[in-house]
Amino acid sequence: QEQLVESGGGLVQPGGSLRLSCTASGIRFSAARLNWFRQAPGNQRGLVASISATGDTNYLASVQGRFAISRDNAQNTVYLQMNSLKPEDTAVYFCNAFLPSGSYWGQGTQVTVSS
Repeated sequence: QEQLVESGGGLVQPGGSLRLSCTASGIRFSAARLNWFRQAPGNQRGLVASISATGDTNYLASVQGRFAISRDNAQNTVYLQMNSLKPEDTAVYFCNAFLPSGSYWGQGTQVTVSS
């Protein structure tokens, strides 16, 4: 059964850092495009960062230079390193794995940036 499990969220002060992790099982992880989305209250879920099977990355303009997505295929894990966090980064963060066979989602992890 396909499963993605996120971890690493929490409360952090502005300017701080967090690293989110998402570990997958039951999918062809190495072949997947892996994505991090976020959804703030009252907003639609939107793409934050993406990494292809070959390692090409893309970022939302507002996180470019602050966030870094990476993958470890041996551990079936995708990471999102978030630095210089701002209050507007507060949201539930979801990982997503996209394959021709389907699109798979984690349950989400809350990130709150507040003093």
